[in-house]
Amino acid sequence: MKVPKTITTYCPKCKTHTLHSVSLYKGGKRRTLAEGQRRYDRKNLGYGGQRKPEQKRFAKVTKKAVLMLKCTKCGYVIMKPGMRIKKMEIVEVAK
Repeated sequence: MKVPKTITTYCPKCKTHTLHSVSLYKGGKRRTLAEGQRRYDRKNLGYGGQRKPEQKRFAKVTKKAVLMLKCTKCGYVIMKPGMRIKKMEIVEVAK
């Protein structure tokens, strides 16, 4: 799916329709000192192997792509809910 680099959409901060730059959301690096990660590591220690079953077959073929829309006026970022898609391409629209 091809998505334009800039989209005119509503900005809740400016309270008007403005030009937004489009980028693809990418999850950050996992924090090893986060409480959930420390708990997960602690439960995996010692004998007994992995505490959760290792997934052999994946049910889903695609991942959900989330769009990040950044207002060019105020810099406010809106996250568009993800849609299942194999490949998303951000392209320059010729005018």
